[in-house]
Amino acid sequence: MSSQSRTSAADPITSAPTPIRGRRRGRTAGPSIPLGSLTQREHRSEIQCQACGSARVTRLSMNLTDGTPVEFTSCHRCEHRTWEHGGDALSVDSVLDKARRV
Repeated sequence: MSSQSRTSAADPITSAPTPIRGRRRGRTAGPSIPLGSLTQREHRSEIQCQACGSARVTRLSMNLTDGTPVEFTSCHRCEHRTWEHGGDALSVDSVLDKARRV
């Protein structure tokens, strides 16, 4: 008996559906924004912590639940956190109100 005659149409290995290529779900690609790095000096951004001045910060762009785009910054040294919208600092209470599901 050859290996071809042992394989049937019901064999899950040979009858697995072929994935459809070209279809993608999710967000469309936006403009490329250079990312900073804590480990690669040449890729570090010039952002500093507003509380202690440390350059060891993580900065993320995100949209809150209500759609407000914000920049979140967290300091690795003192753990100070800020949220900014349009260059203005937002209070924690304001961020929580905007992030609350209705």
